[in-house]
Amino acid sequence: MKFFIDTANLQEIKEAASWGIIDGVTTNPSLIAKEGKDFKKVVKEICRIVNGPISAEVVILDAKGMVKEAKKISAWHKNIVIKVPMTPEGIKATVALKKLKIKTNITLVFNAQQALLAAKAGAAFISPFLGRIDDLGYESGIVLEEMMTIIRNYNFKSEIIAASIRSINHVKLSAELGAHIATIPFSILEQMFKHPKTDEGIKKFLDDWKKAENN
Repeated sequence: MKFFIDTANLQEIKEAASWGIIDGVTTNPSLIAKEGKDFKKVVKEICRIVNGPISAEVVILDAKGMVKEAKKISAWHKNIVIKVPMTPEGIKATVALKKLKIKTNITLVFNAQQALLAAKAGAAFISPFLGRIDDLGYESGIVLEEMMTIIRNYNFKSEIIAASIRSINHVKLSAELGAHIATIPFSILEQMFKHPKTDEGIKKFLDDWKKAENN
């Protein structure tokens, strides 16, 4: 499974990248706005930090406008992937961008039917929002499993990015079901390292070592 980090915070990206396990980055307009910095500068800096797919989202809602905006953004760096919404216009734009060899990440996906449309359109990545699916009263694991079955049934080239990760259990669930990628907030990545028995064991080893040194 690949790990992307879901943030536009450069310090978080640098720290996570230093661990050597980050394969890409996803951003969105909300994450960029949260940083209060220029969109282009932030995206280009992220591309310098992580050598992998970097998702940057268009904000125009019609297909023609999406394609125009995508051409501009994708020219900033070879690793940029264009995020487009799961709408008829987004699907049109995805088809057009594939012909231009510009990779897309179809976002705001909530069911298997939408994932099928995205795969048919040739999206490089498809992002189901696990946390928000759960919020709607559905089981995100069942929805994700349906999507993975469809992708495998027809050997679609699209990769599923488990998004809207709210807990370490969402990451585990995504891995168990074979999602190609999980895009994970920095705070959840940090939590994945932690277990009280790990801390307890480290403390015991250090205490024992100090005793041994004093003998």
